[in-house]
Amino acid sequence: MDFLKDSLLVLGRIATILPLLLFITLFMGKRAIGQLPVFDFLIVVTLGAVVGADIADPKIEHLPTAVAIVGLGILQRIVANWKLKSKRFDKWVTFEPTVIIQDGKMIPENLKRIRYTIDNALEMLREKNIFDINEVELAIVEANGALSVLKKPEKSTATKADVEATNLISAVSFPVIIEGMINQDTLTHFQLEESWLSTQLESNGITQIEDVFLATIDANHSLQVTLKNGVIPAIPPITN
Repeated sequence: MDFLKDSLLVLGRIATILPLLLFITLFMGKRAIGQLPVFDFLIVVTLGAVVGADIADPKIEHLPTAVAIVGLGILQRIVANWKLKSKRFDKWVTFEPTVIIQDGKMIPENLKRIRYTIDNALEMLREKNIFDINEVELAIVEANGALSVLKKPEKSTATKADVEATNLISAVSFPVIIEGMINQDTLTHFQLEESWLSTQLESNGITQIEDVFLATIDANHSLQVTLKNGVIPAIPPITN
């Protein structure tokens, strides 16, 4: 009998709490759903924890849960309005956009600052249908973690004839050195030796492989190198 009573109570809570949660989510606005900045993410996680506990445990008072949901929704709305009015406050509760690639070169310091690996960055580029880092003029990790990419002018547009005349494999670059470590699979794929790689590096004034943050190679054996402590061009400040 107690089991049936508790089951009916849980079903009743689901029927009442989900419409309230839907209303509060719509009240918070599309931005909270689509982008999930840091503070909004915390609000959503907290809402999930509160609602989950209320539904799963019949011993928890139902009304305080509803009050907590409404309170969280109002808090999120207040913070969102403060962020619109105060740029300083906005910086306190969210991440700054971070440039990770400029002029085809990764910026190691910025990658480390946001705790991204080279593989993370390359994966995000592939999701943008970019398989050669040298096509990128500027790549920015936005406050919500999404990647925005500006291609180099000569890479941004192509006619149908250009596409048909281009060997797609030649447009793909492969990592041959990652943080000072040689990727033997890439060398084997292109039937190259480490001596060839060393010669190419030396021709660019690089004598220590350990100094290389990322080096990529394409089907034409064109090598592009980013150094761990390379000179980074001045980047204008980027804001949300």
